[in-house]
Amino acid sequence: MYGYLGIDPISIIILFPAMILSLYAQTKVNSTFQRYLKVPNSQGYTGAEVAKRILDIAGVRDVRVEPISGSLTDHYDPRSKVLRLSESVFQGRSVAALGVAAHEAGHAIQHHEGYIFLNIRSAIVPIVNIGSRLAMPLILLGVFLGAMASSFGAIFIQLGIYLFAGVVLFQLVTLPVEFNASSRAITFLDSYGFLTNREVKPAKKVLSAAALTYVASAAVALANLLRFIVLFSGGRRRD
Repeated sequence: MYGYLGIDPISIIILFPAMILSLYAQTKVNSTFQRYLKVPNSQGYTGAEVAKRILDIAGVRDVRVEPISGSLTDHYDPRSKVLRLSESVFQGRSVAALGVAAHEAGHAIQHHEGYIFLNIRSAIVPIVNIGSRLAMPLILLGVFLGAMASSFGAIFIQLGIYLFAGVVLFQLVTLPVEFNASSRAITFLDSYGFLTNREVKPAKKVLSAAALTYVASAAVALANLLRFIVLFSGGRRRD
């Protein structure tokens, strides 16, 4: 029957580096954010003020800026055109708060300008939602049917892998979206004097740490896809 989906040498070799990167990235973003959350910006701006000012400068006047509970829950919702900032960012006057607020404003500007990678990501969201829910159940069903010597097992496994590949594509397309938003954020913060030259560097560190989490997520997804392909290739089948 098909190889076991749990812990095996191939899985460890493929997944271990990506999992270590993911753990490091999560630790890095939390520690960096908390560190610079304690460093006030010299201009006295709040994250909400900076987000609104950046949107206004960019000519984006149909996006609301609202607070949301939690930590690092900041995001831009393109469907309702609402930029939601966590409490420590919305009301915060730290370098970290301004960096995150400017980054999320960058996403709103991407949406306003029709940034191509954001459009691609939005277009594949329905497929990804289906794939993220059905990929593993289909693969597991295929393994079960394969164990019963059913010829349908391979079909379900292949379908599950194809759907999971869509999830991986989403993760990869997310990378340029995030990097571009961070680049826009730093440009606005620096060019319009929201942060001084000395404060721009730590803001970059906050956004770079956040970007690393997306790189790690893509690496984990890609590693899992590779693991499935290796496990269920002809050479990995077992009687």
